[in-house]
Order: sequence, then structure tokens, then C-alpha cells
Amino acid sequence: MAATTHAVTNQAPPLVGYDVFAADRALTEGVERHLEPSLTAEAREELGGLGRAAGSTQAQEWGVLANANPPTLHTHDRYGHRVDEVEFHPAWHRLMAKGVSAGLTSAWSRPGGHLRRAAAFLVWGQVEAGHTCPLSMTHAAVPALRADPALAAEWEHRLTSTVYDAGLRPASVKAGVVFGMGMTEKQGGSDVRANTTRAAPLAEDGAYELTGHKWFCSAPMSDGFLVLAQAPEGLTCFLLPRVLEDGTRNPFAIQRLKDKLGNRSNASAEVEFDGTWARRVGDEGRGVRTIIEMVAATRLDCVLGSAAIMRQAVAQAIHHCTYREAFGGRLVDKPLMRNVLADLALESEAATTLALRLAAAQDAVQDTGSEQERAFLRIAVPAAKYWVTKRCTPLAAEALECLGGNGYVEESGMPRLLRESPLNSIWEGSGNVQALDVLRALQREPQALNAFLQEVGRARGADHRLDGAIKDLLTELADLEGIEARARRVVERIALVLQGSLLVRHAPPEVADAFCASRLGGDWGGAFGTLPHSLDLRSVVERARPAS
Repeated sequence: MAATTHAVTNQAPPLVGYDVFAADRALTEGVERHLEPSLTAEAREELGGLGRAAGSTQAQEWGVLANANPPTLHTHDRYGHRVDEVEFHPAWHRLMAKGVSAGLTSAWSRPGGHLRRAAAFLVWGQVEAGHTCPLSMTHAAVPALRADPALAAEWEHRLTSTVYDAGLRPASVKAGVVFGMGMTEKQGGSDVRANTTRAAPLAEDGAYELTGHKWFCSAPMSDGFLVLAQAPEGLTCFLLPRVLEDGTRNPFAIQRLKDKLGNRSNASAEVEFDGTWARRVGDEGRGVRTIIEMVAATRLDCVLGSAAIMRQAVAQAIHHCTYREAFGGRLVDKPLMRNVLADLALESEAATTLALRLAAAQDAVQDTGSEQERAFLRIAVPAAKYWVTKRCTPLAAEALECLGGNGYVEESGMPRLLRESPLNSIWEGSGNVQALDVLRALQREPQALNAFLQEVGRARGADHRLDGAIKDLLTELADLEGIEARARRVVERIALVLQGSLLVRHAPPEVADAFCASRLGGDWGGAFGTLPHSLDLRSVVERARPAS
């Protein structure tokens, strides 16, 4: 066929060779806003280096390869010995090494660590989402282990190491470790109190023998796991190492890896314990209270993970429409497409702004012991986890549509984002679990509602639509009749009011105006691209455009 029929024109170039951090104005401004001035120069340098790495052709290729070559389970060696090893593509290990070295597991050991880590998570999570799961759990294991000072002293420096050391060996000889988690079982799911795994005490103080299973065990290649099991005094948290100190393998039978919708570079497994050695973390019968510290941290990472997917989807959509021409002009200049892109950009910026506020609150709790911020997080984390993760899937689908047929093709990367988008809404408690958790906080912890109201009240009087939304929310909260059935509605309004308050205080006027008009003022349709036409949508889109 004649070569002239294959001339390629009117196609957007790949979105590579740019600084993912510097190109995200909502992110860079958030870091400047929340971080102590003495730390900002160092943070900008670190995040800029990570941003350039994330936008590089090499890192993007790692993400493609890790996703295209999922992990493989090897249950036995050639001689029939049980080994239960998971093999990953080299690209996975490169992604993990970069994430660990960038501080995604070391927030607990430096000032402003949670904010800086959150920003890095938002940047590096745009390369490939699957590998951020073990990074998240390794980070989140630290507060749970602090329930036992001796265990924390033994393990915390390994978990917060900036050296990625792959392979199954005793933790004491490794430069760094990664952790997984196992809570859910076949019969219980989110109802972990229905767990049937048994923990029998051994002669050694704090040591137990576990017998049972986990229906979802995340990152089974890890060096250790926090798991729940029924001890004599009730449900209890345990630390389960994969390799014992004498070098022998702890019984940990991986039955199969899950064949998942997305998140395909990451391994999730069904495992069985049979005489498996573990150490108790915290007191017997207080397993949920102990492991909830890990769950709270991973829930925030679900918000960060969704915000990262949303940002990358919006960046790809705006980048494509900036270069693609149709009907006599660039797509980005067409009023209707501009409306869609601006709407997507609003959703992404609101998610990023909220996620960074939560991370800054974590720093305040850790660095100063702020009870105000602790109470604020009690409502804000589950509300944000509920709403931001649910907005991720419709946003990814609409962003994909901005690329038309090109977006439906695997090479565009958009299908991978779409497949990944529902995950964070399910992991660490799905929507109903989050909504009911917010209700518990509202009913049992009045200081949490007070902290939330003080936070959103900082913007009172700045926008009449926000003021009206706060008033309507208070009316909703005053009516306890049928509150459980209305829980999703209530939590959605909590999240939107919080996002609106943050944007009114910190975002440019055109962003705050568009958000309040649509999300709080009711001037919005049921799909993206239905913003009021009178708004300054061009400025909203330009603010979100990635440099290339």
C-alpha cells in the first residue's frame, strides 16, 4: 500500500518529558500553603526531581511493562518443596525502588513528613497505581506497631528505610522491608469480627500459632503482614513474618492470586495459615482498635490514589484537546469541550486540595499532638474516602471520552486508568462502610463535628452558596429520623462543603466560583460538562493544563 496513505497528522504527541509536580498548580500551591517555610525549598527540590522522573519516557515505560506483565505465583520449587513465591517483572521492582527512595514509606521520621509524602504519592501514583499498594501498607503499618513499643523498636526503622530490598530473607538482614495486610475472610468481608482464623498462645511471651485463612491478602510477596485472628480473649492483631529469624519459611500457603479488574501489576492473594508463627500487637481482644491506625492511614492513601488517577486523566484529556483539531479549530477552544474539561479540572483540583489538607492535619497530630486536628480527621478522612474515590470512576470515563476512539485503545493509557479507578472506593472499606463510620463519629464524638464545623466555618461569608450549603447540612444533621438510610447523602454533603470551603479560601476565584455554582449552588447537570456557561471556564482549563 502506498506510504502516502499513512501520513500521520492531527495527533497529540505523547505526554512525556515534563515535570508532573511543577505542572500541577493545585499541588504545588498546596505544598507551599501547608508546609513550614523552612522546609519548602528542600521539598520543592525533592518533588521536582520526582516529578521529572514521573514524567519521563523511562518511568512511563516501567508503568506499561509492570501492568502488561502481572505477577506470577510459584507455589513449589522443582523438587516439590513449598515455596509460595510471587515473581514480578523487573519494571515493578524499579517502580518500587523509586517509590521507597522518594520517601513514600518514611513519612513518620521527618518534619512535615505526611504532607511531603502525600505530594510525592500524588506524583508517583500517576506513573502506575498498582505498586503503590505495598508502599501504602508499609507506611501505614508504623502507627499500628506503635501499640507495642518493643515491636516498633524492632521494625519501624526497617519499614521507614529508603532502601528497597526485594527477596524473602530474615528481616534482620535486610536494608528495608515492605508490609502487607490480611483482614478479610471468605465468610465475613468487611465484617472482620466474623473472622474464624484462630490464634493459639505459645510458651514464648507474645507468640502465637495461627490457623485459618485470608480471602484477601494484599502484597503477598511482603516481608511481614498485619493480620487479625481470634485469640482466647477475642479478635486480636498480629505481626506475621514471612521468613523466621533462623531463615526458615513461615507456613504461608498462597492458594492463588486474584484475577482483578485493574491493579494488575499488584498481587492480591488468597492465603492459608497452618501452624503459622506470629507476634501479638496490642492487647488480646482489641485487634480492630489496634489495626484501625493502619486502616486510617491507608484510607487517606485511597484518597491520594484516586486524586492521582484523576489528575493524570485530566492532564491527558487537556493535553489531547490542546493539540487535536476538529471542526475548524482546536478542541480545547470549543465551548462545549471547554465546559467538559473545566468540569473535570474542578473535580480533580477539589480532590487534590482536600487530600493535602488531610495530610497536613496528620502532620499536626504527629508533630504537635493537636486534638483539634485529630477530631477533624475523624470525620474528614472517611468522608473524603467516600466521596473522592467515588468521583474517580466517572471522571476517568469522561476523560477517556475526550480522546474519542483513541482513548478506548490500550496504547493511550486511558483504559488502564479507567480499570484502576473503582479500586480505592472498595479497598479499606467500601462506600457504605465509610458512610456508617462518619455516622458513628457524628453520634459518639461531638468534638469531631465541632472540629469539622470550625474548619468549614473559616470560609463563612465568602460565598453565599457555601453558606447556604452549610446551613442545609446542619438542618440535615439535626434530623436523625432514618439517618442510616440517608448516610450517603449526608456524607456527600459533608465532603462537598469541605471541598468548597477549602477552594473558596485557597483556589483562584474562577475555580471557587465554578465549584460553588455547580456542586453547592445546584447549577449543574447529571454529567460532566454541564457547568454554567457564564463562568470563566477558559481560566479553569488553562490552570489545569500540563506543560509539555
